[in-house]
Amino acid sequence: MLSIYFKELRSFFSSIVGYVVLLVFLIASGMFLWVFTDTSILDYGYASMEQFFTVAPWLLLFLIPAITMRSFADEFKGGTIEWLSTKPLSTRAIIFGKFFAALSLVIIAILPTMLYIFSINYLAMENAALDMGGIIGSYIGLLFLSAAFTAIGIFCSALTDNQIVSFLVAFFCCFLLYFGFEALSRVAAFRGGADFYLSLIGVDYHYNSMNRGVIDTRDVVYFLSLVALFITLTQFTLVKKKA
Repeated sequence: MLSIYFKELRSFFSSIVGYVVLLVFLIASGMFLWVFTDTSILDYGYASMEQFFTVAPWLLLFLIPAITMRSFADEFKGGTIEWLSTKPLSTRAIIFGKFFAALSLVIIAILPTMLYIFSINYLAMENAALDMGGIIGSYIGLLFLSAAFTAIGIFCSALTDNQIVSFLVAFFCCFLLYFGFEALSRVAAFRGGADFYLSLIGVDYHYNSMNRGVIDTRDVVYFLSLVALFITLTQFTLVKKKA
């Protein structure tokens, strides 16, 4: 698994595209946080990271599919998936190697955003203090959200040998899980009981729960179950393609 992990990291950083993807994410998050009027912390008037954690999932909807789109699509297109199959590695080990490599890249992209904490703290009024417990909880929620999106992206990459198709399908699936079920729960026809269960299926409900700084085991189990589901679906897809 480690050989696949390091191979994926080297492959990502050996291309200018990898650096561009990370740079675009950081520039976009900085623009939303400091420049754009509707989401700027300077216009928000409070020493809080809330604006960043509201915008971050939408940025990850683009970042993670861009990172995962080549995971298996490139292997199928280049014919190297057969070469991987001859190695003394199980299908699950290959999947986990690619999954953790992609997740590591997402974490690398998120880490520099922690500088915003010091910037906001510096700009805050003398007696104002950041809610560090809430910020830590929100970053943990962002980590679980990233893991779920990464598992979805890896699965979508295993469906096709076209990177663009992989990106679009992964974006759609992540968007559907993050916003789709929440939007359905607001439809008048589902109000009165079904709306609550629909929102429970969606990622948005569980992410927002963690975003409040509360780490509930139910939310953790939800995200881990989502990761396990799409890892299993990826394994099933690869085994079926080998047959």
